[in-house]
Amino acid sequence: MSGELFITGAGVSASSGIPTFRGNDGFWTVGSKNYTPQEMATRIMYENNPADFLLWYFKRFASYRDVKPNTVHYWLANKQLITQNIDGLDGRAGNKNHISIHGRLDKVVLYQNEMDVQSPFDANWNEIDLSLNPNDEELKKKLLDKFKINLNNYNILSPKLGLSLKPYVLLFDEIYTDLYRMSEAEEWMNNADKIIFMGTSFSVNITSIALRTAIANGIEVEIVDPEPIKLNYNKVRYYEMTAEEYCNMRKSG
Repeated sequence: MSGELFITGAGVSASSGIPTFRGNDGFWTVGSKNYTPQEMATRIMYENNPADFLLWYFKRFASYRDVKPNTVHYWLANKQLITQNIDGLDGRAGNKNHISIHGRLDKVVLYQNEMDVQSPFDANWNEIDLSLNPNDEELKKKLLDKFKINLNNYNILSPKLGLSLKPYVLLFDEIYTDLYRMSEAEEWMNNADKIIFMGTSFSVNITSIALRTAIANGIEVEIVDPEPIKLNYNKVRYYEMTAEEYCNMRKSG
């Protein structure tokens, strides 16, 4: 056993000012249609409408590229951690022992077949010059150029395998693979003697996988949430508080 394993979600980064992009804040208009994040953040959208896909992600990145880690990130910096967040704040807080299971928006990969494993590298969002206040159409052209997306044989803009770039983010129609270190994450879960869920609504698959692993192995579970979901499991303990309150409790205890 390897001790405590933390699995964190959006609630950990909320006090840093990271928007959730849920509800009305998450909608994106293309033409006359509004899209939800679950519709925008898909491989199909990237393949069929790369300009709007990249503009959406660019505006997500631009909205929090200067955001700083908060006290929870710093408290977690020496903990074993799997985060659902793509903001990169755990790494910026100094955590050398974490897995960003949904990727990181400050990284990119080559556009490859979904099961291919490769090493992410730094994204080039910051190379987009905003000093001239470009409009959305100008931004789209710049993004298509930076991500190496050109017209295909049918005169349609489309990413090309092995050439174009893709944000290092697990999309809603993609599955967990070793590109996102899934095998390593499963090993961490199986070897933990306690799994602590912090700031997550249990609405994504990784939390379901972790819970199934805990139940199958009889691993203790803690849930840190002001309004936690109640589980039918006799080895779970609830901390009805924020992530920051939990960290303060642990510091003083």
